[in-house]
Amino acid sequence: MKEFFVVNQAKQDDLNLGTLTLSFSQREKSRLKASLDSGEEVGLFLPRGTVLREGDVLSNQQGESVVVKAALESVSTITAPDTHLLLRIAYHLGNRHVPLQVEPEWLRYVHDHVLDDMVRQLGGTVTSEMASFQPESGAYGGGHHHGGHEHSHAHAHSHEHHHHH
Repeated sequence: MKEFFVVNQAKQDDLNLGTLTLSFSQREKSRLKASLDSGEEVGLFLPRGTVLREGDVLSNQQGESVVVKAALESVSTITAPDTHLLLRIAYHLGNRHVPLQVEPEWLRYVHDHVLDDMVRQLGGTVTSEMASFQPESGAYGGGHHHGGHEHSHAHAHSHEHHHHH
C-alpha cells in the first residue's frame, strides 16, 4: 500500500497519482487508510494536528503525489438578511464549539437539526445540501489555514516561524 507523509511539498517531477476525496472527519485525521478515486488503497501518516483542505498535495519519498478533494457531505448552509444577524448566528454556533465554515455571505456546519432549529429561531435561513465542508481551523491548532478559496500553494516552508511547541 502506498503511504503519504508530507503536505504541500511535492516536487515538480512527482508522479501525480490522481485525487483522493475525503470527508471533513477524514481530513482531520493524521493517520488514515483511504482509497484514491482510482480505487487504489493508500495510507496517510501526516504530522499530528494536520487538517487537510481541498487542493492540498500529499507526497512521499517515492516521488508520488495525490491531490486532496473535499467530499460532498450533508451540511447546513446558513444565510441571513444582514451581516449583524449572520454574526450573531456565528457567535451562538461558536458557543457550541461545532466546526464551522465561515464565509463572507454564509456559514456552514455538518447537518444537525438541533442547530438548524436554533438558527431559524434567531432569524437565519437554513439550506440543507450536499456540499464540501471546509471549516475554520482551530485557533489553537497551529495548523496551516489557507483562508477562503485561493489555492496558491507557493509558500516554501522556510518562513521564520519561531513558535517552539
